[in-house]
Amino acid sequence: MKIERHAKIIELINQYAIETQEELAGRLNEAGFRVTQATVSRDIRELKLTKMTVEGKQRYVVVPGPGGQLSGKYIGILRESFVSMDMAQNILVIKTVAGMAMAAAAALDGLHWTEIVGCIAGDDTIFCAVRSVDDTMLVMEKLRKALNG
Repeated sequence: MKIERHAKIIELINQYAIETQEELAGRLNEAGFRVTQATVSRDIRELKLTKMTVEGKQRYVVVPGPGGQLSGKYIGILRESFVSMDMAQNILVIKTVAGMAMAAAAALDGLHWTEIVGCIAGDDTIFCAVRSVDDTMLVMEKLRKALNG
């Protein structure tokens, strides 16, 4: 349940300009996660979220670790959600557990890999536009290494 909640938090803060723990708790409750402010506070700390000023407003954001690497929590989300991947020329298609594609795509975007132009996520599928066929194979290898530790 915690992994799913953490994935939903990442999805929510990427989708909405969430300014307070109370607002995040409200969004989580609307999404079916019964949480208290204390739980949200602990989740924010564990996910290492921070508040930044974006377009003049404070909001929670995901901050990648040193060198653009994701923290262990984000890699955990990728590991928990990943099912398979395949390529179609310069498009990497990643299958996830149902309902986890948005959070996994947010984690991938957080990697800031220069080969990835952008990701589009549905319920259980992510399309990653990659710069070239060679780069797609490189991204697949990088992702395999990240998932396998």
